[in-house]
Amino acid sequence: MTDPALLVPFLGWCSLLNLGLYALSAVAVTTFRPLTCRLHARLFGLDEASLPAEYLRFLGNYKILILVFNLVPYAALRLMGV
Repeated sequence: MTDPALLVPFLGWCSLLNLGLYALSAVAVTTFRPLTCRLHARLFGLDEASLPAEYLRFLGNYKILILVFNLVPYAALRLMGV
């Protein structure tokens, strides 16, 4: 998979799937906050009051990873004309 012509559609689909998963996660965390806080507090033995900050940290880190590993290489290859 070293051919740049194959990397462009691959990174495009990876970006699309990751952004969809990110959006779904953000909607689920904000819409179902009481349910997810209770569930994760029970599963992992965490304090329910600290979970919204952890959710924001997770979503922020996930967004940065999507940008660094999917969108930036995709944009760079597109700008190179590949």
